[in-house]
Amino acid sequence: MKARITAGKTSESRRQTELASSSLELQWWKVPLQWTGLLSSRRDTRRKSTKAENFRLLHNATSHAFAPSPSRKCFPSIKVQEASSAEVQTAVNLSQALAPSCVLSRALCSKLSTMGKKVAVILSGCGVSDGSEIIEASSVLVHLSRAGAQAELYAPNIDQMHVVDHLKGQPTNEKRNVLVESARIARGNIKDLACLKVSDLDAAIFPGGFGVVKNLSTWNAEGKDCTVIPAVKDTIKAFHAAKKPIGLCCISPVLAAKIIPGCELTVGFDSECEKWPYAKTADAIKELGCKHVNKHVNEVHVDAKNKLVTTSAFMCNAPAHEVCDGIGNMVKDVLKLAQ
Repeated sequence: MKARITAGKTSESRRQTELASSSLELQWWKVPLQWTGLLSSRRDTRRKSTKAENFRLLHNATSHAFAPSPSRKCFPSIKVQEASSAEVQTAVNLSQALAPSCVLSRALCSKLSTMGKKVAVILSGCGVSDGSEIIEASSVLVHLSRAGAQAELYAPNIDQMHVVDHLKGQPTNEKRNVLVESARIARGNIKDLACLKVSDLDAAIFPGGFGVVKNLSTWNAEGKDCTVIPAVKDTIKAFHAAKKPIGLCCISPVLAAKIIPGCELTVGFDSECEKWPYAKTADAIKELGCKHVNKHVNEVHVDAKNKLVTTSAFMCNAPAHEVCDGIGNMVKDVLKLAQ
């Protein structure tokens, strides 16, 4: 990933004057100096321009905002996640407006635009048979991290419907709490879903697993006639009303089917076979008045009107890497819709 920047004909002093008079606040730039490695010079027959010279111009033009110490020839290395979404968007806008000849690669601008996005990941326990599907949940977190987005994990503080011995595949007499179990995946950094504030977030993602249909709803027992627990129902409605994107994978699209009338979703294919053992779920989604779109495991469906992004994940009998590829595409499209 490389960006190219050329000095142009504008003088250094003029750059500083323009930036100083700008109404934009510059305190957002919290990207480490290591990013300067993304800068490279463009060949210019009119003058000799090197990477060091180009970066020196950019450094001097913004030095009043960075305010590095005299003994340090670099900017403060602050985690980009500390910036708000508005601040990061300002970073994109200002980096493009530094000078008419300042050109950042599309890849870098895309990276900047997703950095700082705060995404709620709503879990339903820990373990495919009675909670969140661990591979799916982990894949969501990995892809969010790779995109520079900040995951904030939530789960309802309620008892599980039941506990399943994953070795034997049989229910046990244990009692477990959804929030406590979800904390295993979150490495303890998780909040009660009741504390979620949509205004502080840019998007939401629901990994799959039977916890979605056992703990977050009663779909497992009642199918399309199920109820969704109030905390989850309110969360989905609030994101939808705020026109903020929601990603759902595996079985979790049924939550949107119950709550958002007429939406478009995918849980894979609607013809049951060895590869698609849960295809009848698509029929139930259609019966709820929603549109089901057949998609392969590595594909997603984007309902642009409702800002929903869905992928089948382990609704398909597929290798883990293919499932993770589909989840990666879901995360990518969720972040695009959050811009």
